Amino acid sequence: MAVPREASERLRDAPMRRKPTINDVAQVAGVSFGTVSRVLNDAPDVSAATRKRVLQVIKDIGYRRNRAATALVTSRSMSIGILSDGSPRFGPVGTLMALENVARKKGYATTVISVEKPDEESVQAALDTLDDTGVGGIIVIAPHVEMAAAVWNASFRVPVEMIAAGASSTPNVFTYSENQELGARLATQHLIDLGHTDIAHIAGSMDWFDGRVRKRGWEAALRDAGLSPGLCVEGDWSPRWAYETGLKLVREGRVPQAIFAASDHTALGLIRAFAENGVRVPEDVSIVGFDDIEGSDFFLPPLTTVRQDFTALALMSMEVLLGAMEGREVDRTPIAPTLVVRNSCTRATARKSPEVQQ
Repeated sequence: MAVPREASERLRDAPMRRKPTINDVAQVAGVSFGTVSRVLNDAPDVSAATRKRVLQVIKDIGYRRNRAATALVTSRSMSIGILSDGSPRFGPVGTLMALENVARKKGYATTVISVEKPDEESVQAALDTLDDTGVGGIIVIAPHVEMAAAVWNASFRVPVEMIAAGASSTPNVFTYSENQELGARLATQHLIDLGHTDIAHIAGSMDWFDGRVRKRGWEAALRDAGLSPGLCVEGDWSPRWAYETGLKLVREGRVPQAIFAASDHTALGLIRAFAENGVRVPEDVSIVGFDDIEGSDFFLPPLTTVRQDFTALALMSMEVLLGAMEGREVDRTPIAPTLVVRNSCTRATARKSPEVQQ
């Protein structure tokens, strides 16, 4: 059944009179109010042809769903709160952007608040503000251990989910994350499979859950292979810190056979420090990163790394939160990252210590 052009154009071209309603959509599409409602709620009991016709009418007449009215009818808020610590690092920013995008596609508005210092007072105030806006649930992006502790000790009236790698759920706060420990295992195992036995970890901050679980995965993979964890240096994730650490390793003659870097930015700093001093990657030292940031395939050499899927993480995090809001069980199995093999690693060979350029 074709959509009547005259009716859709009449409604579309009359924005000053009133906004199109769901009844207008039903009239132009030649279906019932209930059918339009089922299409808007992505119900399965609508034929493909009818769904296509209704969606076309929605587009043609410019109908926009009234979230406030939907909330009154369904007794369910159509808004989600997101609380962040405002970190500019790749992981938290990527997670925030993906969450906003996924929520919008699912028909939910988002209210985002960031705290400058993730202490108990600031976090409680932010949660109260989100609750006051009428959100149906809150997702907290909590890379810092301090922020998670503040959320665990807070009070709130709506379901709260934390994205915190490796953190356990509590009776009041449930957690979800990508399996970053598995990612660290994959990175370390790749180096082991290439024959390396001297595998260092240039780590992130232990104030972050991400830093803790990536270190734990490195240690576990080595021990499972019968190897003792060797050099581990903890830092702040930045390329500058990694660069300075790489220079120190060169000066002290402690460049290992292989390195699992806690992030691609860490790997970038190391590679520059080594290159400036005649230490070749991967000929003298193999390096694996973590994150697969944009441009990591254009490092010199292109970086082998662990890819995080922020869209998949956001989709599952939203599903877990909506499940809690609706009182239904949802699979909370962590998302599995993947290893992306490029050119920054090679097989282990007997080698002399790299000659440092003077």
